[in-house]
Amino acid sequence: MEPITLTTDRLLLRPFAPGDAAEVYAACQDPDIQRWTVVPSPYSRADADLFTGRFSPVGWQDDSMYNFAVVLRDGGALTGALGINRGNQPGTYEVGFWTAGEHRGRGYMTEAVRRAAHWTFTSLGGDRLEWRAETGNAPSRAVALRAGFVMEGDQRSGLLNKGVRRDTWTGALLPSDLGLSGTCAYLPASAPARP
Repeated sequence: MEPITLTTDRLLLRPFAPGDAAEVYAACQDPDIQRWTVVPSPYSRADADLFTGRFSPVGWQDDSMYNFAVVLRDGGALTGALGINRGNQPGTYEVGFWTAGEHRGRGYMTEAVRRAAHWTFTSLGGDRLEWRAETGNAPSRAVALRAGFVMEGDQRSGLLNKGVRRDTWTGALLPSDLGLSGTCAYLPASAPARP
């Protein structure tokens, strides 16, 4: 797929470029990003160069992962990163993200996730956008909830992070959650009777 840029009132979600490596490197020195995400730790400048110059462009080329630099429209500063990955089931995608420390608490990532979700459903033909984070990553969960994700539960050993299996929280967003139609009919199960 040809890389595209998405816009919101305050943000541009654009493909990463090699020129973003310095900002990515600086942001990923944050201990919280290294703790809660799967970026390498310690995070080197070579890691940033590989991510912006090779890994991200290849994801667009082979339609496996669509990484966006989340930047301010009025100044271009990098506020974070957001990726949409193809899932194992047709029409299923997964979102992942991090926010640079100095840009947290302003709603930027919630805004970016909502915009990327809309694009996933309308342009990629997605019927389900999944989110997961290591159990305890309350800021990521808060973004997902504010973006409209429905929490679906806990998954034991759901994430391999730096050689350690970890439990995860999981959630999903459907096109209907945003008032959109999906590509396939969806028939939800009846609510089970509770004992």
